[in-house]
Amino acid sequence: MKFRQVHLDFHTSEAIEGIGRDFSKQQFQEMLKTGHVDSITIFSKCHHGWAYHPTTANQMHPHLNFDLLGAQIEAAHEIGVKTPVYLSAGLDERLARKHPQWLIRNQQEQISWTADFMTPGYHQFCMNSPYLDVLTQQVAEVVKNYDVDGIFLDIVGVRECYCQYCVAEIRTQGSDPRNIQDMRKLWEQTYARYVNRMNETVHAVKPGLPVFHNSSHVDRGRRDLAHVNTHLELESLPTGGWGYDHFPLSARYAQTLGMDFLGMTGKFHTSWGEFGGYKHPNALRYETALSLANGARCSIGDQLHPGGQMDLATYSLIGEAYREVEAKEEWCRDTTAMADIALLSVEAALWEAGDDSHNQHKHHDTGAVRVLLEGHYLFDVVDLQADLSQYKVVILPDAISITESIKTKLTAFLAGDGKILATGRSGLSPDGSCFEFDLGVEFQEVSSFCPSYFRPNFELPSLRTASFVMYTEGQNTVPTTDGIVLGSKENPYFNRDLFTFCSHQHTPSDLQESGTGMAEGQDGIYIAWNVFEDYATKGSLAVKEIICYALDRLLSNNKSLMTNLPAQGVTTLQMQKNSKRWVNHLLYASPVRRGLGVEVIEDLLPLINTEVTIAAVEKVQDVYLAPQRLSLPFSQMNGLVTYTIPLWSCHQMVVIQF
Repeated sequence: MKFRQVHLDFHTSEAIEGIGRDFSKQQFQEMLKTGHVDSITIFSKCHHGWAYHPTTANQMHPHLNFDLLGAQIEAAHEIGVKTPVYLSAGLDERLARKHPQWLIRNQQEQISWTADFMTPGYHQFCMNSPYLDVLTQQVAEVVKNYDVDGIFLDIVGVRECYCQYCVAEIRTQGSDPRNIQDMRKLWEQTYARYVNRMNETVHAVKPGLPVFHNSSHVDRGRRDLAHVNTHLELESLPTGGWGYDHFPLSARYAQTLGMDFLGMTGKFHTSWGEFGGYKHPNALRYETALSLANGARCSIGDQLHPGGQMDLATYSLIGEAYREVEAKEEWCRDTTAMADIALLSVEAALWEAGDDSHNQHKHHDTGAVRVLLEGHYLFDVVDLQADLSQYKVVILPDAISITESIKTKLTAFLAGDGKILATGRSGLSPDGSCFEFDLGVEFQEVSSFCPSYFRPNFELPSLRTASFVMYTEGQNTVPTTDGIVLGSKENPYFNRDLFTFCSHQHTPSDLQESGTGMAEGQDGIYIAWNVFEDYATKGSLAVKEIICYALDRLLSNNKSLMTNLPAQGVTTLQMQKNSKRWVNHLLYASPVRRGLGVEVIEDLLPLINTEVTIAAVEKVQDVYLAPQRLSLPFSQMNGLVTYTIPLWSCHQMVVIQF
């Protein structure tokens, strides 16, 4: 897999003439060189349904008069740039108007993506309809006729559908469309049939050719869905609604799967489909560096003008980021993440339990990743198939019931001297009656007060001891005989209601102890609120520092990395085993909000004298900056390597060479 990819969108209306008229082989090549691009995903078929090459399986765009796809492949290959090819799989507006009966329907017979045919937009196809045969022919044609370097199939996944093809199929299987469990099995079967057809079609012609099925999200806990792909492309445009927290969450899971993957951002100020929008070059520098720091290759989204000419401003912008990526590649190949902490994903746990509410619990995983990033912990996001033996602490964030399979896995982990941090309802039995591990508390009931308050028995780094408001659901617990109480729970005078309310928001604490807010037992620490959801939605400093206190206490003197990076800094530690070295990535940028919720990176301020200490027992031969290859003074004593980076900005790699 290449490091410097461009995803070149080309969704082009039939109402526009002169398609590709300005395409120039020389100009196309010049822009790829300007952008330091080594792979570019180009279009066979767009969302509008048009092909950009001669075809018998589809219909060429009515205002294109030459083989644009073939010309782009020839131009790219001539300068050593690979060309994966894109086909819109789930959307095809040309066919949607000819065969609306092939579209996905809900129970009310409504279509998806766009509500009707009187509103501009696309409509999504059901892969249980004859459309699958049409798509198969389109894919086969491209793979047979062109020297493609991969196939990218877009807008696909397990989809709910009650079209008449699905209704007929479920009845053929002896079931009823009103049986939701059987319908879910059918939707899984439909997607499996689709991916098998596509993969078999591609590999029958070109065995081993990369194929990726894009649903814009890699479901944590669905390794089966991940492994229908040859690699992963993590769509995560920070300015397009994903934000800067999304990619680390997705990547810290993806790197545990043992698959090559890349991070896909965009050159756009906002998101896909934007013409004339450009983000600051510093933003792309940071976003591509964030991919490298998390073990990923890079992809930047662009959109080709209908005339076919590549945009100089775009490839100058991309080139600023990819020039740096090119210089860093040597230290980013064949990496394995090093981590102290395993964050057991709520999404993954709910998938495992067959709970359909996994999409409604995103704040638990998101808040946990924010705390871990800002606290500069080394962590992975894991599912229940992960090997936990390599970690020191497992986090159970807010909403993970202890099923038999989870209990078995965590019991083995605890037997190896691991520790648990559980919060909210995590750690409880499936019926919610008791804790399954010794966390220093006994469960009583869900608290009737929300919000309530926490008074710690310890000092926070930034705040004096106080009654800190906890905005999310809490639990009433009491300490066990051997439990160490780390803080108490306090209730408000009353909940905010019609005849009982106080001030503008919520009622203050009555300052009376009302059970245990945080405790430690033999197996780990428990915090009685959904603190990760709290941090995702409210961002309270006290909540973050309470969680960090618990993690530091559990890790004790056993942290693999410590640094004085500011909170907005990001650090990871990647191992290159074959080169006998570790690579410490440090990143720093401060996204700001512009407009209505767009996160923008513009200024990249320099950092001075960043201190890092890494646990390393083996003798270190050298510590140097990459790609500069400048050695740093370092000390190694008592199994700790310490160094200081005098001055850097955006992204710095420090190589620990053994």
